[in-house]
Amino acid sequence: MSKPNVLVLGGCGFIGRHLVEHLVTNDLAGRIKVVDKTPPLMAWLNTRHTQAFANERVEFASANLINPTSCQNAFRMEEEGREEEAGGCWDYVINCAAETKPGQTDPVYQEGILKLSLNCATEAVKHKAKRYIELSTGSMCSDEKVPQKEDCPLEPWTMVGKYKAKVEQELTAIKDLPYTILRLPICYGVGDRKGLTPRIIIAGIYKHLGETMKLLWTGTMKMNVVHVDDVCGSIWELLQNDRTLYETINVCDDSDATQALISELLVDMFGIKIDYWGVTMSNMTKLDMAGAIEEINDRHLGPWAELCQRDGVLNTPLTPYMDQELLLQKHLHLSNEKLKSYGYKLRRPRITRELLEEIVQDFIEMKHFPRTLLG
Repeated sequence: MSKPNVLVLGGCGFIGRHLVEHLVTNDLAGRIKVVDKTPPLMAWLNTRHTQAFANERVEFASANLINPTSCQNAFRMEEEGREEEAGGCWDYVINCAAETKPGQTDPVYQEGILKLSLNCATEAVKHKAKRYIELSTGSMCSDEKVPQKEDCPLEPWTMVGKYKAKVEQELTAIKDLPYTILRLPICYGVGDRKGLTPRIIIAGIYKHLGETMKLLWTGTMKMNVVHVDDVCGSIWELLQNDRTLYETINVCDDSDATQALISELLVDMFGIKIDYWGVTMSNMTKLDMAGAIEEINDRHLGPWAELCQRDGVLNTPLTPYMDQELLLQKHLHLSNEKLKSYGYKLRRPRITRELLEEIVQDFIEMKHFPRTLLG
């Protein structure tokens, strides 16, 4: 039986590169086309991912998916004289592309999330894709006590969440789109620069400063997570199951992670002390959230630059910068019951110190992270 042809949109991003590696390593796809606005050579890929991209089954096309013509070209299947593939189509289209950088303006997300996803979904229908996966966010409804299921009210608190919620609603209205929506909490793993990495960097900075790391709010704030291996594993398994068609599914691990749980791992890793400002003091920052965040970031950026210079880290995509959206008192608290009901078994059921150290070790090997901070 011939293996499916897979189109990975946003394939040079954090999840996309892992998905390409997953497909190549496990010999799952016939052809893999990676589409991204950033070429692989500019995407800070590590050795493992670079090797996956160099595989003969992988082709890369540069495209700006916000532009409809560019998006059309991205879906084109180059025949390269393969007569037998005339009329060939992408069996699976997986959309990992989106503007996920926090702190942008509304029009940036309107285009980089809503317009982009609708362009891709429309092309998927035109090209008769057998399945279409849209990666969405779990930041849809905040609740400390109850893990949120997929039918929770849509009350997103981030800009990405606001526009992903619109995408989710629009996809259901596109005729003949064989979609499945996966909602992700904080996704972490090797190559992660936005999820937990800023916190890891900040913990390293406090080790360097020899000071207590004080965090906003309290330790009980829910910060659910999922390892990128489980995002890739579940994408593939859910694609093989017809029952997941037209469904929205939370992909989350079993850690039920809170700010305290993640902080304890950082305490173990870096030997630092952690404390919390508590609700009353943290609420005071709401009066001038932007000013408070600017002060926090200024406090970290100088020592980070010093550390990088000291350890010969000359060029790094990593930053301790935290956007104010990441510091709101909101609970990212998801139920993974539905995911498990399809028989999916988590590869990384709980977040551990080892899994966080793996991220740092990879960055140290790439000369992106000061090596003296670990050890």
